[in-house]
Amino acid sequence: MLTARRASMWRGRYEIESDGRPVTVWDPSWWRNGGDFEIDGRRFQVRANGWGTKYRMFDQTGTEVALVERAGRKHWTMRADGRTYEFRRASFFGNRQELLTDGVPTGSMHRTSAWSGGVEAELPGLSLPLQVFVVGVQIAIWQAQQAAASA
Repeated sequence: MLTARRASMWRGRYEIESDGRPVTVWDPSWWRNGGDFEIDGRRFQVRANGWGTKYRMFDQTGTEVALVERAGRKHWTMRADGRTYEFRRASFFGNRQELLTDGVPTGSMHRTSAWSGGVEAELPGLSLPLQVFVVGVQIAIWQAQQAAASA
């Protein structure tokens, strides 16, 4: 299980653990939607288009590793490693997202607290960098929604 906890209330950084072991820190970008993280010495950069509906993950060489499309919608996808992964929002009002395999839920992620911003994710079949990417994209979407609601 992947868990993400806000490192500070004043900055949007999240400490991410896998099965209780620290693996990385999601560091949001201040001037565009997305963020950066590092796993096992490999640096990744996540950037969104202007509308925040497409997110791309690049490795340290600038190669695109993964792409999320239709982010923030009821149904959305991630393409990586020659595969397409499907996700859906479990309910209109909830924050739970489900990973689907052949239309059947096989994993999920959800906010553990709106106040602390904590996230738990069980995403079987995805590599650790892809799990962090999906969780990071979801954090970015939730933060954008909170900012829009408070404006």
